[in-house]
Amino acid sequence: MASRNGILAGGNWIIDHVKLIDTWPTQDALANILSSSLGTGGSPYNILVDLALMGASFPLEAAGLVGNDDYGRKVLADCQRLGIATPQLLQTSEAPTSFTDVMTVQSTGRRTFFHARGANALLSSPHFDFSKTSAKIFHLGYLLLLDGMDAPSPTHGTVAAEVLARAQAAGLRTSIDVVSEDSDRFAKIVRPALPHVDLCVMNEFEAGRVTGHAIRTGDKLDRDALRQSMADLLGAGVRERVVIHFPEGGCALGRDGSWAEHSSVRLPEGYIRGAAGAGDAFTAGFLLGWHNEQPVAECLRYGVCAAAANLSDETCTNGLRPLPECLALGEKFGFR
Repeated sequence: MASRNGILAGGNWIIDHVKLIDTWPTQDALANILSSSLGTGGSPYNILVDLALMGASFPLEAAGLVGNDDYGRKVLADCQRLGIATPQLLQTSEAPTSFTDVMTVQSTGRRTFFHARGANALLSSPHFDFSKTSAKIFHLGYLLLLDGMDAPSPTHGTVAAEVLARAQAAGLRTSIDVVSEDSDRFAKIVRPALPHVDLCVMNEFEAGRVTGHAIRTGDKLDRDALRQSMADLLGAGVRERVVIHFPEGGCALGRDGSWAEHSSVRLPEGYIRGAAGAGDAFTAGFLLGWHNEQPVAECLRYGVCAAAANLSDETCTNGLRPLPECLALGEKFGFR
């Protein structure tokens, strides 16, 4: 295909039940729910909605599985409302639409997730047809939270790796994200995909789990371990660039050795309503710049400013706004 344009995002499609609570209780104790709302959840759902709200001028396409139920119809309606194409976002009667209970502590913005895998667990290689898209980028997330995609493949190690390889063979650039699971599965599931990935986006916890480095101890970020972890991911096969985001900002290391870093927005006290979806907002901002061939430092600025906008709301996407308004947050509050 001579000219590719747009982003196709596939993977987890989740309805979030976001509950703002007054405290995180001990076992058998009670916490008060201060507010409750439904929101988007999952890498492609959050990222495509974020891109639409930021005013992306290129086509947005969805791929994945939702249930043949009210939540599934809500997902499809959201996509239609925002102009996100859904020929490859399919409904199934074999499982319900996935959902997550997101418990966000009011005073800290810290969140805890209780997840029902639902239809996402059935997603597998046959659900992706790259002959039907003219997108420039295929983004897949979250590895470690897609049972069918995390399953073994006799040719590529995992089904996700096979799908990413097919995307590249069809002429798309590829990017991935993973979930912050508390397990020892990271290397086994993520590493097979890396040789078929152009852009690898993670947070510092996930990068450390894949590579075995202790990047953060308490509040302290070990920048030597961070840099080594990024180099290790490139060494494991990432083709173009590794991008890591963390509360202090984000950084990128290219296969050519180029380094870029951008600190996060210095937000005023009381601004943060919730941190759910902040990583996806960062990724959406970076992908917006990457798609449009912006310098890496500018992609990082898009990412940290999109994340800052996200933090103004307890849901994963309702805080996003047009890109100039996101960037204005950095101009207004400055950077750390």
